[in-house]
Amino acid sequence: MAGVKKITINDVAHAAGVSVSTVSLVLSGKGRISSATGERVNQAIEQLGFVRNRQAASLRGGQTGVIGLIVADLSAPFYAELAAGTIAALEAQGKMVFLTQGGRQGEFMAERFDTLMAQGVDGVAIAGAVDRAIALRQKAEEAGVPLVFASRASYLEDVDLIRPDNTRAAQAVTEHLIRQGHQRIAWLGGRSASLARAERVGGYCATLLKYGLPFHSEWVVECETGHRQAAEALSALLRQHQTITAVVCYNSAVAMGAWLELMRSGWECGDGGAGNYYEKRMALAAFADVPESDLLDAPVTWAITPAREIGQQVAEKVLQRIGDGAGAVHNQVMLPRLVVAG
Repeated sequence: MAGVKKITINDVAHAAGVSVSTVSLVLSGKGRISSATGERVNQAIEQLGFVRNRQAASLRGGQTGVIGLIVADLSAPFYAELAAGTIAALEAQGKMVFLTQGGRQGEFMAERFDTLMAQGVDGVAIAGAVDRAIALRQKAEEAGVPLVFASRASYLEDVDLIRPDNTRAAQAVTEHLIRQGHQRIAWLGGRSASLARAERVGGYCATLLKYGLPFHSEWVVECETGHRQAAEALSALLRQHQTITAVVCYNSAVAMGAWLELMRSGWECGDGGAGNYYEKRMALAAFADVPESDLLDAPVTWAITPAREIGQQVAEKVLQRIGDGAGAVHNQVMLPRLVVAG
Protein backbone atom coordinates (compact mmCIF):
# COMPACT_ATOMS: atom_id res chain seq x y z
CA MET A 1 0.00 0.00 0.00
CA ALA A 2 1.33 3.42 -0.95
CA GLY A 3 2.53 5.53 1.94
CA VAL A 4 3.09 2.60 4.33
CA LYS A 5 6.41 2.99 6.12
CA LYS A 6 8.83 0.11 5.70
CA ILE A 7 9.93 -1.26 9.06
CA THR A 8 13.70 -1.26 9.42
CA ILE A 9 16.16 -2.93 11.73
CA ASN A 10 16.61 0.43 13.46
CA ASP A 11 12.90 0.46 14.30
CA VAL A 12 13.19 -3.00 15.80
CA ALA A 13 16.21 -1.96 17.88
CA HIS A 14 14.36 1.10 19.19
CA ALA A 15 11.23 -0.89 20.08
CA ALA A 16 13.24 -3.59 21.85
CA GLY A 17 15.49 -1.10 23.64
CA VAL A 18 18.69 -2.63 22.27
CA SER A 19 21.39 -1.71 19.75
CA VAL A 20 21.18 -2.38 16.03
CA SER A 21 24.07 -4.82 16.33
CA THR A 22 22.15 -6.79 19.00
CA VAL A 23 19.18 -7.13 16.65
CA SER A 24 21.60 -8.31 13.96
CA LEU A 25 22.96 -10.97 16.33
CA VAL A 26 19.47 -12.24 17.07
CA LEU A 27 18.64 -12.39 13.36
CA SER A 28 21.87 -14.19 12.53
CA GLY A 29 21.83 -16.61 15.45
CA LYS A 30 25.44 -15.66 16.20
CA GLY A 31 27.09 -14.24 19.27
CA ARG A 32 26.28 -14.33 22.98
CA ILE A 33 22.75 -13.02 23.44
CA SER A 34 20.68 -13.82 26.54
CA SER A 35 17.37 -15.59 26.07
CA ALA A 36 15.54 -12.61 27.60
CA THR A 37 17.12 -10.19 25.11
CA GLY A 38 16.44 -12.55 22.23
CA GLU A 39 12.78 -12.88 23.25
CA ARG A 40 12.42 -9.09 23.53
CA VAL A 41 13.86 -8.58 20.04
CA ASN A 42 11.66 -11.29 18.54
CA GLN A 43 8.57 -9.78 20.16
CA ALA A 44 9.44 -6.41 18.62
CA ILE A 45 9.91 -8.08 15.24
CA GLU A 46 6.47 -9.69 15.42
CA GLN A 47 4.71 -6.57 16.72
CA LEU A 48 6.20 -4.31 14.07
CA GLY A 49 5.85 -6.80 11.24
CA PHE A 50 9.54 -6.61 10.37
CA VAL A 51 10.42 -8.73 7.34
CA ARG A 52 13.60 -10.72 7.83
CA ASN A 53 15.48 -10.18 4.60
CA ARG A 54 17.21 -12.77 2.48
CA GLN A 55 20.61 -11.80 3.82
CA ALA A 56 19.52 -12.42 7.42
CA ALA A 57 18.09 -15.76 6.38
CA SER A 58 21.35 -16.73 4.69
CA LEU A 59 23.21 -15.80 7.85
CA ARG A 60 21.24 -18.35 9.82
CA GLY A 61 22.31 -20.98 7.33
CA GLY A 62 25.91 -19.93 6.78
CA GLN A 63 28.07 -17.15 5.35
CA THR A 64 26.89 -14.29 3.15
CA GLY A 65 30.10 -13.82 1.18
CA VAL A 66 30.09 -10.13 2.13
CA ILE A 67 33.01 -8.34 3.86
CA GLY A 68 32.78 -4.88 5.43
CA LEU A 69 35.61 -2.37 4.89
CA ILE A 70 35.80 0.93 6.79
CA VAL A 71 38.49 3.43 5.82
CA ALA A 72 39.06 6.81 7.44
CA ASP A 73 38.95 8.98 4.33
CA LEU A 74 38.91 7.84 0.70
CA SER A 75 40.16 11.24 -0.49
CA ALA A 76 43.53 10.41 1.11
CA PRO A 77 45.73 8.49 -1.36
CA PHE A 78 46.88 5.99 1.30
CA TYR A 79 43.34 4.85 2.08
CA ALA A 80 42.26 4.85 -1.57
CA GLU A 81 45.20 2.59 -2.47
CA LEU A 82 44.64 0.36 0.56
CA ALA A 83 40.94 0.01 -0.26
CA ALA A 84 41.76 -0.87 -3.87
CA GLY A 85 44.16 -3.59 -2.77
CA THR A 86 41.74 -5.03 -0.22
CA ILE A 87 38.75 -5.04 -2.56
CA ALA A 88 40.66 -6.56 -5.48
CA ALA A 89 41.99 -9.39 -3.31
CA LEU A 90 38.57 -10.14 -1.80
CA GLU A 91 36.72 -9.98 -5.10
CA ALA A 92 39.29 -12.36 -6.59
CA GLN A 93 38.06 -14.85 -3.98
CA GLY A 94 34.41 -14.33 -4.93
CA LYS A 95 33.60 -11.99 -2.04
CA MET A 96 31.52 -8.82 -2.14
CA VAL A 97 32.74 -5.73 -0.26
CA PHE A 98 30.68 -3.10 1.54
CA LEU A 99 32.92 -0.01 1.60
CA THR A 100 32.28 2.97 3.88
CA GLN A 101 34.18 5.84 5.52
CA GLY A 102 34.78 6.28 9.24
CA GLY A 103 35.87 9.93 9.20
CA ARG A 104 39.33 11.50 9.28
CA GLN A 105 39.32 11.45 13.09
CA GLY A 106 37.36 8.21 13.35
CA GLU A 107 34.22 10.10 14.39
CA PHE A 108 31.92 7.76 12.44
CA MET A 109 33.76 4.47 13.03
CA ALA A 110 31.37 3.04 15.64
CA GLU A 111 28.28 4.03 13.64
CA ARG A 112 29.63 2.54 10.41
CA PHE A 113 30.66 -0.61 12.24
CA ASP A 114 27.11 -1.08 13.62
CA THR A 115 25.70 -0.57 10.12
CA LEU A 116 27.93 -3.30 8.70
CA MET A 117 27.03 -5.67 11.52
CA ALA A 118 23.36 -5.04 10.84
CA GLN A 119 23.96 -6.05 7.22
CA GLY A 120 25.27 -9.42 8.38
CA VAL A 121 28.82 -9.27 7.02
CA ASP A 122 31.15 -12.25 7.45
CA GLY A 123 34.08 -10.09 8.58
CA VAL A 124 35.17 -6.47 8.94
CA ALA A 125 38.41 -4.63 8.14
CA ILE A 126 39.08 -1.16 9.53
CA ALA A 127 41.76 1.25 8.27
CA GLY A 128 42.28 4.61 9.90
CA ALA A 129 41.69 6.43 13.18
CA VAL A 130 40.36 3.79 15.55
CA ASP A 131 40.27 5.32 19.02
CA ARG A 132 37.41 2.96 19.82
CA ALA A 133 39.31 -0.13 18.73
CA ILE A 134 38.84 -2.04 21.99
CA ALA A 135 35.08 -1.45 22.05
CA LEU A 136 34.77 -2.46 18.40
CA ARG A 137 36.82 -5.58 19.00
CA GLN A 138 34.50 -6.54 21.88
CA LYS A 139 31.43 -6.06 19.69
CA ALA A 140 33.00 -8.18 16.95
CA GLU A 141 33.86 -10.95 19.42
CA GLU A 142 30.31 -10.99 20.79
CA ALA A 143 28.99 -11.27 17.25
CA GLY A 144 31.49 -13.96 16.29
CA VAL A 145 32.67 -11.79 13.38
CA PRO A 146 36.41 -11.53 12.53
CA LEU A 147 37.86 -8.02 12.76
CA VAL A 148 41.17 -6.93 11.21
CA PHE A 149 42.82 -3.51 11.46
CA ALA A 150 45.19 -1.69 9.13
CA SER A 151 47.10 1.28 10.49
CA ARG A 152 49.82 3.74 9.48
CA ALA A 153 51.37 3.42 12.96
CA SER A 154 51.77 0.78 15.66
CA TYR A 155 49.60 2.13 18.47
CA LEU A 156 47.09 -0.76 18.46
CA GLU A 157 47.71 -3.85 20.58
CA ASP A 158 45.84 -7.11 21.14
CA VAL A 159 44.21 -6.98 17.71
CA ASP A 160 44.93 -8.39 14.27
CA LEU A 161 46.84 -5.51 12.67
CA ILE A 162 48.76 -4.96 9.43
CA ARG A 163 50.99 -1.87 9.35
CA PRO A 164 54.15 -0.42 7.79
CA ASP A 165 57.43 -0.30 9.72
CA ASN A 166 57.86 3.47 9.89
CA THR A 167 60.89 3.30 12.15
CA ARG A 168 62.82 0.95 9.90
CA ALA A 169 61.88 2.97 6.81
CA ALA A 170 63.33 6.11 8.41
CA GLN A 171 66.45 4.26 9.45
CA ALA A 172 66.94 3.02 5.89
CA VAL A 173 66.74 6.42 4.18
CA THR A 174 68.81 8.18 6.84
CA GLU A 175 71.52 5.55 6.72
CA HIS A 176 71.61 5.76 2.92
CA LEU A 177 72.20 9.53 3.11
CA ILE A 178 74.96 9.04 5.67
CA ARG A 179 76.69 6.49 3.45
CA GLN A 180 76.56 9.05 0.65
CA GLY A 181 78.66 11.36 2.82
CA HIS A 182 75.98 13.50 4.42
CA GLN A 183 76.53 14.41 8.06
CA ARG A 184 74.10 17.30 8.57
CA ILE A 185 70.66 15.93 7.80
CA ALA A 186 67.40 17.76 8.53
CA TRP A 187 63.76 16.63 8.74
CA LEU A 188 60.88 18.35 6.94
CA GLY A 189 57.12 17.92 7.24
CA GLY A 190 54.25 16.37 9.12
CA ARG A 191 52.60 17.39 12.37
CA SER A 192 53.69 16.40 15.86
CA ALA A 193 50.28 14.81 16.57
CA SER A 194 50.89 12.18 13.88
CA LEU A 195 51.96 8.81 15.27
CA ALA A 196 53.37 7.76 11.89
CA ARG A 197 55.51 10.92 11.87
CA ALA A 198 56.65 10.24 15.43
CA GLU A 199 57.83 6.76 14.46
CA ARG A 200 59.63 8.08 11.38
CA VAL A 201 61.31 10.92 13.26
CA GLY A 202 62.34 8.40 15.92
CA GLY A 203 64.04 6.23 13.32
CA TYR A 204 65.76 9.26 11.80
CA CYS A 205 67.06 10.46 15.19
CA ALA A 206 68.19 6.99 16.26
CA THR A 207 70.22 6.58 13.08
CA LEU A 208 71.95 9.94 13.48
CA LEU A 209 72.91 9.00 17.05
CA LYS A 210 74.06 5.55 15.94
CA TYR A 211 76.59 7.16 13.59
CA GLY A 212 77.60 9.85 16.08
CA LEU A 213 76.15 12.66 13.97
CA PRO A 214 74.67 15.91 15.29
CA PHE A 215 70.97 16.20 15.96
CA HIS A 216 69.43 19.62 16.42
CA SER A 217 65.77 20.02 17.33
CA GLU A 218 65.59 23.15 15.18
CA TRP A 219 66.41 20.97 12.16
CA VAL A 220 63.16 19.04 12.64
CA VAL A 221 60.51 21.23 11.02
CA GLU A 222 56.75 20.75 10.99
CA CYS A 223 54.63 21.84 8.06
CA GLU A 224 51.34 21.01 6.38
CA THR A 225 51.32 18.43 3.61
CA GLY A 226 51.32 20.69 0.58
CA HIS A 227 53.80 21.81 -2.06
CA ARG A 228 53.67 25.49 -1.14
CA GLN A 229 53.92 24.91 2.60
CA ALA A 230 56.85 22.54 2.15
CA ALA A 231 58.63 24.94 -0.19
CA GLU A 232 58.26 27.83 2.25
CA ALA A 233 59.38 25.69 5.21
CA LEU A 234 62.47 24.44 3.38
CA SER A 235 63.42 27.93 2.24
CA ALA A 236 63.26 29.22 5.82
CA LEU A 237 65.19 26.20 7.13
CA LEU A 238 68.07 26.64 4.68
CA ARG A 239 68.31 30.38 5.29
CA GLN A 240 68.72 29.77 9.01
CA HIS A 241 70.92 26.65 8.88
CA GLN A 242 73.29 26.87 5.95
CA THR A 243 75.36 23.77 6.73
CA ILE A 244 72.54 21.29 6.05
CA THR A 245 73.27 19.04 3.05
CA ALA A 246 70.33 16.60 3.06
CA VAL A 247 66.66 16.58 4.06
CA VAL A 248 64.36 13.68 4.93
CA CYS A 249 60.78 14.55 3.91
CA TYR A 250 57.65 13.26 5.65
CA ASN A 251 55.88 12.15 2.45
CA SER A 252 55.81 12.54 -1.32
CA ALA A 253 53.88 15.83 -1.30
CA VAL A 254 56.45 17.41 1.02
CA ALA A 255 59.27 15.98 -1.09
CA MET A 256 57.79 17.46 -4.26
CA GLY A 257 57.40 20.87 -2.63
CA ALA A 258 61.00 20.72 -1.41
CA TRP A 259 62.30 19.72 -4.84
CA LEU A 260 60.38 22.51 -6.57
CA GLU A 261 61.82 25.03 -4.10
CA LEU A 262 65.35 23.78 -4.71
CA MET A 263 64.92 24.08 -8.49
CA ARG A 264 63.38 27.55 -8.15
CA SER A 265 66.35 28.65 -6.06
CA GLY A 266 68.93 27.21 -8.45
CA TRP A 267 69.98 24.22 -6.35
CA GLU A 268 71.21 20.89 -7.69
CA CYS A 269 69.25 18.00 -6.20
CA GLY A 270 70.48 14.42 -5.93
CA ASP A 271 72.55 11.90 -4.00
CA GLY A 272 75.88 12.83 -5.57
CA GLY A 273 77.86 13.45 -2.43
CA ALA A 274 77.48 16.00 0.34
CA GLY A 275 77.38 19.58 -0.83
CA ASN A 276 76.65 22.73 1.14
CA TYR A 277 74.66 25.95 1.03
CA TYR A 278 77.22 27.77 -1.06
CA GLU A 279 77.65 24.94 -3.57
CA LYS A 280 73.84 24.80 -3.92
CA ARG A 281 73.66 21.01 -3.76
CA MET A 282 71.12 19.12 -1.64
CA ALA A 283 69.96 15.49 -1.28
CA LEU A 284 66.32 14.59 -0.61
CA ALA A 285 64.77 11.41 0.79
CA ALA A 286 61.11 10.66 1.53
CA PHE A 287 58.47 8.03 2.24
CA ALA A 288 55.81 6.79 -0.17
CA ASP A 289 52.76 4.51 -0.10
CA VAL A 290 52.77 3.64 -3.81
CA PRO A 291 54.59 1.02 -5.93
CA GLU A 292 57.96 1.93 -7.41
CA SER A 293 56.40 2.36 -10.87
CA ASP A 294 54.15 5.15 -9.51
CA LEU A 295 56.84 7.19 -7.75
CA LEU A 296 57.26 10.84 -8.64
CA ASP A 297 59.81 11.47 -11.36
CA ALA A 298 62.14 13.41 -9.10
CA PRO A 299 65.73 12.94 -7.82
CA VAL A 300 64.57 11.61 -4.44
CA THR A 301 65.55 8.46 -2.52
CA TRP A 302 62.41 6.68 -1.34
CA ALA A 303 61.41 4.24 1.38
CA ILE A 304 58.24 2.66 0.01
CA THR A 305 55.60 0.47 1.64
CA PRO A 306 52.79 0.31 -0.95
CA ALA A 307 49.36 0.74 0.65
CA ARG A 308 47.86 -1.56 -1.98
CA GLU A 309 50.06 -4.39 -0.71
CA ILE A 310 48.96 -3.66 2.85
CA GLY A 311 45.37 -3.94 1.61
CA GLN A 312 46.10 -7.32 0.04
CA GLN A 313 47.45 -8.57 3.36
CA VAL A 314 44.35 -7.26 5.13
CA ALA A 315 42.17 -9.27 2.76
CA GLU A 316 44.22 -12.42 3.36
CA LYS A 317 43.96 -12.01 7.13
CA VAL A 318 40.18 -11.48 7.04
CA LEU A 319 39.69 -14.55 4.87
CA GLN A 320 41.96 -16.59 7.13
CA ARG A 321 39.98 -15.58 10.21
CA ILE A 322 36.68 -16.37 8.50
CA GLY A 323 38.05 -19.74 7.46
CA ASP A 324 39.34 -20.96 10.82
CA GLY A 325 39.00 -18.15 13.39
CA ALA A 326 41.69 -19.74 15.51
CA GLY A 327 45.03 -18.50 16.76
CA ALA A 328 46.32 -15.55 18.73
CA VAL A 329 45.96 -12.03 17.35
CA HIS A 330 48.99 -10.83 15.45
CA ASN A 331 50.66 -7.55 14.49
CA GLN A 332 52.00 -8.02 10.96
CA VAL A 333 54.68 -5.51 9.98
CA MET A 334 55.28 -4.69 6.30
CA LEU A 335 58.96 -3.99 5.67
CA PRO A 336 59.98 -1.01 3.52
CA ARG A 337 61.88 -1.12 0.24
CA LEU A 338 64.58 1.43 -0.55
CA VAL A 339 64.52 3.02 -4.02
CA VAL A 340 67.68 5.07 -4.55
CA ALA A 341 67.57 8.30 -6.54
CA GLY A 342 68.88 7.87 -10.06
